[in-house]
Amino acid sequence: MQKIIIHGAGGAIGGAVAEEFSRSGAELFLAGRHLDAVKKTAERIRAAGGGPAHVSEVDAYDQLAVEAHAKAVAEDAGGIDVMLNAVAIPLVQGPPLLEMSVDDVVAPAAAWLRTQFITARAAAAHMVPRGSGTILTLSASPARVLIAGVGGFAAACSAIEGLTRTMAAEFGPAGVRAVCLRSQRILETIGSTPDLPMPLDEFTRFLESLTTTGTLPTLGEVAKAAVFLAQGGAESLNGSVLNLTGGMSAD
Repeated sequence: MQKIIIHGAGGAIGGAVAEEFSRSGAELFLAGRHLDAVKKTAERIRAAGGGPAHVSEVDAYDQLAVEAHAKAVAEDAGGIDVMLNAVAIPLVQGPPLLEMSVDDVVAPAAAWLRTQFITARAAAAHMVPRGSGTILTLSASPARVLIAGVGGFAAACSAIEGLTRTMAAEFGPAGVRAVCLRSQRILETIGSTPDLPMPLDEFTRFLESLTTTGTLPTLGEVAKAAVFLAQGGAESLNGSVLNLTGGMSAD
């Protein structure tokens, strides 16, 4: 039974991935800053007859808290097999760069790089000595396409893909993989507030028009891809980006 840590397990992506891993028979260690939301994910898993789902209140931006949680999981469970960080980041989109403050442009990359590195390093510190493990990171289509209005989000996504490659190079010889999932905007996460200044239906059609399929990825598709990377015969993938953008970014 794989031991899976998911930070941001109370959110849409983290929750969906947790449920999919549970269906595959994994033991889950769900963490998040908002404990009530994490508990709801665990409740859905238990209601569906899933396996063990442990809940912890952990701020994924707090290095000491993350390291303490990883240490506890490794000791109690006998190791960590997979770690995913799906927490939210500060993000301002819509205004042109010439009208944005330096802080608003820099904040997404600084925050995303910080939390992904903190959680990845904490998990890898226990994976490397065991000689196995998978670190999953998250990116998005702006990492590889020219698109206006996304502020510092494209830089944040590119930073995480770069970090993933570096981790793969450094941890790979010890048997620990690092792989990134890059998706287009996920359909269920659009909500009622578009990222760009346009009506919701227009924003959704705009996102769909950027793909070659005319459709957006779903939470279920992203979750299944995460499980595939960790369990489904993807052992040769290391430092790679799994492209779930519907063709918006070609590589």
